[in-house]
Amino acid sequence: MEYNVGDIVTLKKGHPCGSHDWKILRVGADFRLECLGCGHQIMIARKLVEKNTKGLKSAE
Repeated sequence: MEYNVGDIVTLKKGHPCGSHDWKILRVGADFRLECLGCGHQIMIARKLVEKNTKGLKSAE
């Protein structure tokens, strides 16, 4: 799967605010993701994102 800045990923495990959707802000060895529910930003390893991705919506 190819990840690009601006894409929306749906992860298996939800954020405590209840949202499962995250916007990709940065791509590399680590990803910066922003929760679409509350706006919280996290840095997470690429391996974890690839392993836990349930769905991907392209920004285009």
